[in-house]
Amino acid sequence: MATFRIEGGKPLHGELYPQGAKNEALQVICAVLLSPDKIQIRNIPEISDVIKLIEILTELGVKAERIGKGNYTFQADEIQLDYLKTEAFARQASSLRGSIMVLGPLLARFGIGYIPQPGGDKIGRRRLDTHFAGLQKLGATFNYNPEEHFFRVETSGLKGTYMLLDEASVTGTANLVMAASLAEGTTTIYNAACEPYLQQLCKMLVSMGAIIEGIGSNLLSVKGVGSLTGCSHQILPDMIEVGSFIGLAAMTNSEITIRNAGIQHLGIIPEQFKRLGIKIEERNDDLFIPAQDHYEIETFIDGSIMTIADAPWPGLTPDLLSIFLVIATQAKGSVLIHQKMFESRLFFVDKLIDMGAQIILCDPHRATVIGLDHKLPLRATTMSSPDIRAGVALLIAALSAQGTSKISNIEQIDRGYENIDDRLNSIGASISRLD
Repeated sequence: MATFRIEGGKPLHGELYPQGAKNEALQVICAVLLSPDKIQIRNIPEISDVIKLIEILTELGVKAERIGKGNYTFQADEIQLDYLKTEAFARQASSLRGSIMVLGPLLARFGIGYIPQPGGDKIGRRRLDTHFAGLQKLGATFNYNPEEHFFRVETSGLKGTYMLLDEASVTGTANLVMAASLAEGTTTIYNAACEPYLQQLCKMLVSMGAIIEGIGSNLLSVKGVGSLTGCSHQILPDMIEVGSFIGLAAMTNSEITIRNAGIQHLGIIPEQFKRLGIKIEERNDDLFIPAQDHYEIETFIDGSIMTIADAPWPGLTPDLLSIFLVIATQAKGSVLIHQKMFESRLFFVDKLIDMGAQIILCDPHRATVIGLDHKLPLRATTMSSPDIRAGVALLIAALSAQGTSKISNIEQIDRGYENIDDRLNSIGASISRLD
């Protein structure tokens, strides 16, 4: 288990470039299974979760070639379906939640798909019902082996249908759109997720020959085609990393420019940071965050306490709530952080309380933060990263704290952030990686 040692309390200064979006990468890499032709994907973040998915596809028979940093070609013309029944596949796929998205493409193209119960962050119950209920509506049969924790779907031919999803699941919608793209007839998906990642997947499928209407809305119409071809695709900048860098600048009183931020795809993220008093300037496609000694949380028009809550797109992504919570600890004023979509993501606040933050954990979904207005800096401490997003939030807290902090289990951070220590050190941070 590796550890970060952080010398905090240093203002940073310089430029940061966000990596490619992790959540988009996991979707579009699974989509290569839909075609036997060569597909090129650029701006792939070379993080552990994405590399693990590429390794799974390679074992499955996909020819993957790295032709430059973040630039890969894939060709799924010799798929070995027997690999799905091996212990090696069970071991690899169960440790990566994104592996669930191989089901739709495999079912659509080969009529069968296997997947172990997937792992990933321990941030509460994330059910898979939406995936399998939708695939069943398309004509698949579903089986679950409770002893081996393995799911299996099979079909003699998928047929388009109407479906109303019980939740706007991003990965569920991705699976269903990919499956429907090769189904017979037209599939209508209502209450579909419409995150930029999903929009990018749909645009990639269209470039491969799919017929999809309603991209960017929660009502998708997919007219199935007989086959899909190769394409070239560019992954967006990671909005979660952009938000993390904004929070980093605010907490450490730093002047940071985020280059090529993909501003048009950030939705309400910049405005939500501004509600906490953080200044952000848009300069073409760059974001400039000036150094601020103080930032003051707004109140609602009636004077009531500000609430920051997550919601499906175009609401605020839940992946950034841990960042908002951390930066609120040094704001002027109070805010209620309401994590509606997952029930365990706020449990890392005990580590912030140990650092001197004033936080009341109301229940598994809500925490009230009383900002210290930078008058009482956080204290350095030793802690462990519970998941990707909380890990980066703790890293930001440690960078703002006076003294030396240590964060163990940083493999969690590496799952979502590429070489984060080297990149932050390049603008003045002091982060050492200890084995």
